[in-house]
Amino acid sequence: MAEKTVHNEELGDIVIAPEVLEVIIGITTSKVEGVYSLRNKRFSDSLGKKSEGRGVYIDTKDDKITVEIYVYLAYGVSIPTVAAKIQKEVKEAVAQATEIDVDNVNIHVVGVVTAKEPKPNIEDLFDEGFFDA
Repeated sequence: MAEKTVHNEELGDIVIAPEVLEVIIGITTSKVEGVYSLRNKRFSDSLGKKSEGRGVYIDTKDDKITVEIYVYLAYGVSIPTVAAKIQKEVKEAVAQATEIDVDNVNIHVVGVVTAKEPKPNIEDLFDEGFFDA
């Protein structure tokens, strides 16, 4: 993707790299309640040192910006509700921070993470007095 350039005739150009958008989108997505984590789509993404933009992919075609976000959600949340909230929050965050309008935000839910249940005590699994015999 090419960088986004905004021209200000008095002062010069402002260039916003796609990596900046990925970081903004990644942070915004991770703050939405119900999102457990973002997921890398490609193996090579996991080899880099920075993680803020992972799971976020930006594509520009015909002057339209499309964002693909791959997420794990927490068990028990409404998937459509959380996905719609991510879409809304991402569009607003990018517009507010960069004055760039995102045309499409596609959410890919790749998994649901269950809450870890505490391991029961062994005494609770048997009748009272079982271990006294």
